[in-house]
Amino acid sequence: MGKVTGFLEYDRQELKYQPAADRIRHYNEFTLPLGQPDVERQAARCMECGVPYCHRGCPVNNQIPDWNDLVYDGDYETASKNLHSTNNFPDFTGRICPAPCEAACTLNLFDSPVTIKTIEATIVENAWEKGWLAPELPKTKTGKKVAIVGAGPAGLAAAQQLARVGHEVHVFEKNARAGGLLRYGIPDFKLDKNVVERRVQQLVAEGVVFHFGKKVGVDVDAAALVADHDAVLLSGGAEKPRDLPAPGRELSGIHFAMEFLPQQNRRVSDEPLGDVEPILAAGKHVVVIGGGDTGSDCIGTSVRQGALSVTQLEIMPRPPEKEDKLATWPNWPLKLRTSSSHEEGSERIFGVTATKFEGVDGRVKEVTIQEVDARFQPVPGTEKVIKADLVLLAMGFVSPVHEGMLQSLGVALNGRGNVEANEEAYKTSIPKVYAAGDMRRGQSLVVWAIREGRQAARAIDLDLMGKTELPR
Repeated sequence: MGKVTGFLEYDRQELKYQPAADRIRHYNEFTLPLGQPDVERQAARCMECGVPYCHRGCPVNNQIPDWNDLVYDGDYETASKNLHSTNNFPDFTGRICPAPCEAACTLNLFDSPVTIKTIEATIVENAWEKGWLAPELPKTKTGKKVAIVGAGPAGLAAAQQLARVGHEVHVFEKNARAGGLLRYGIPDFKLDKNVVERRVQQLVAEGVVFHFGKKVGVDVDAAALVADHDAVLLSGGAEKPRDLPAPGRELSGIHFAMEFLPQQNRRVSDEPLGDVEPILAAGKHVVVIGGGDTGSDCIGTSVRQGALSVTQLEIMPRPPEKEDKLATWPNWPLKLRTSSSHEEGSERIFGVTATKFEGVDGRVKEVTIQEVDARFQPVPGTEKVIKADLVLLAMGFVSPVHEGMLQSLGVALNGRGNVEANEEAYKTSIPKVYAAGDMRRGQSLVVWAIREGRQAARAIDLDLMGKTELPR
């Protein structure tokens, strides 16, 4: 390591945010980046641990100590090459990944892990600024044609890997633009869509052909797609939301989070909403049901739209403020996490479920909540009524949408309703058809999607060519 005693000399330095009163007035990213000297000091904190568990925590197996050392030495170009050797899109993960690598850092035993995510983001932004991320064109063409269904992070990663080894890659996307939930689910204040678009344009320059507004199984015949290509990768995500079948669910004003969030992203990007009912939180008492990242995104968006109040309901009990390090490290710990959106103005209620919705003239006005027991069943006598002019269901996703493409192809599904394919060959039950990302593994993180896209690309290249130079 460049600075063996760095972790003893320098404290962890967190990213700062614009004040909440300022950032809620816009939809731009609001982190205040560290200066380069500060980042290099943070990289110097990477200690010479015997076993760097950050590797274990990172799904794409980033060589974190290596590029920390390079950053400490000021060699950002080599650091960028190292980082991109394992991760196609560190500008995505450097912004929105929850950083399981930092949870696994040895210094996290003392609540002071290396700022891996910040260093990662600095490396890639430096690379873009210096022009080190030029399109990588293949030396030869293979003559093989691959279709990828879904332009989320798994599909984009696979497309880039396959194009760089010479395959003709076509990406079919039902929406008007690429990115999947990166584009339509994650708010702009967490991930600026120009960050997504510059990667899309990089792929275009590398020869990837995008077909937008094409929903396979509806606009494009799925069987014909398979017949016309040497391989097809299904990477359409897990988009079937978990519902809450409580009395009054049919009232107007109760929506899935993924009906609400994409609308605002389209407004920011000046993309037409289409023929849908506008969903806005302005002047309303908003209740968000679900305590994960999607729920947090609903809070931040509602506050920016001008909600009167925002209340978040979570069925799980309130987690501890701090984890038991010796019991959890280096695994991802269960502990209370407060996002920037929570800090912008919301009330959180833990250990409850919504048991009834009531309204006036067909529109929701109140939600009845009850505490739940250890089996998540409502506890009699704990009823409470809260105001609700808008209810957003952010309880996660149960599986891919089966209607359309999956049903017409007839691919086998596993017990959870995901496409059946193992983590080695990524093959489905249909010849020439592969699956990766949330469509195969279920709802997960962007970093897992990138990993699966890369590994599926390797499996496809190996099957088409009999050998491959792509990494797993």
